[in-house]
Order: sequence, then C-alpha cells, then structure tokens
Amino acid sequence: MTESERLRAALAAEPGHDVRAREWLADALARIVERPETVGRSFAAAGRTVGRAPLADAPDWTADEAARALLLAALPPDRVADEVAALYRYGDANEKRAVLKALPALPVGAAAVPLLHDAIRSNDARLVTAALGPYAGHLDQAMWRQAVLKCVFMDVSLATVDGLTERADAELATMLAALAEERAAAGRSIPDDAVALLTTLTGEKKDA
Repeated sequence: MTESERLRAALAAEPGHDVRAREWLADALARIVERPETVGRSFAAAGRTVGRAPLADAPDWTADEAARALLLAALPPDRVADEVAALYRYGDANEKRAVLKALPALPVGAAAVPLLHDAIRSNDARLVTAALGPYAGHLDQAMWRQAVLKCVFMDVSLATVDGLTERADAELATMLAALAEERAAAGRSIPDDAVALLTTLTGEKKDA
C-alpha cells in the first residue's frame, strides 16, 4: 500500500469524513489532474472542508494534512517541486507542516531541502518535528546534527527524528556533551532522551 492509499483509507475510515468532505476531495483531486494550477486554492481550503481531527488509522496525521498530501500527490511530476515550494512559502503553519510531511512520498528528489532548512530555523516545534521525518535523509550530516540539537533545545522528543540511531555519530555526541555541560553550569539539565542518546553514543565510543 502506498502512502497515498494509506492516507486515503485513513480519511475514509474517519466518522467525521462525511459525504460532503469525500465529494469535495474527489472533485479537488480531479480538478488538479486537469488544471494543476488550482492546487493552491484546494490546499488552502482543506482545513475548513475536511477538518483537522487526528486520524486513528494514520498516527501523527490529521485530516487536513492527509487531504493536502493527497492533493500534492495528484500533481503532474514536473510541477510538484515548484508547487510545494510556493505552497510552503505562502502557507500558514498548518499548511507548511502538511507540505513537510508529504515530501517523502513526492517526486522532488533533493529539491525541497531548502524547505527543511527554513523549518529547522523556525521556532515552531511542530515544523521542526515535521522537517525531521524520512525526507530529512536528504540533509547533509552537519545540518542534520544542528536539527537534532535544535530538538533538544526545544524539548522536542527525539523519538520523532527519523533515522536517529543510524545517523547519530561522535560529533553529535560532542555537541550534546557541550550542551549538557552548559546546562549543568546554569543549574539545568538536558531532556532524558538526550541523556540516553549521549550515554549510548559515548558508550559506543569507549567500546571502539
């Protein structure tokens, strides 16, 4: 099952996804296939049309995010990169988050990496979290480490960082240790999950 099929099924299973919402989404998808330039209007309307309730069958997705991801997936492949960049740039926080979460399933290659950079620089924890999903595999290691450190600063759970175990390295351990020392000097501490990661990394380093 593709991600689009999973999201479509999760939407259909929601009690709040009534006939009106289903018809609106079907019409919007058909319209985008014929006239891709209409995606912006439908993208903006998704929240008030399908609602923003969490989806029971698609953890970490809301109805509007799922609908927006389906709208993006309906675009012609050669239009996707430009459209997602524009929708992210001009969208509100909910729309930006939907773009970021949809990226792993879209044919954009590394073209959307600047959107991740923007999200990671923001002070919106929800955007930072969305930026560190599977598409963050396109981030270079230096930027990825900075993003993980940003999560620690913002008390964002490291469980949301895709591929954390595989990508965490000695340099990240050094950065976490420095932050822990800085916090300790100020009578504060780093979150428990960051302590656990640091312990794992330094333990692996000692065993090497």
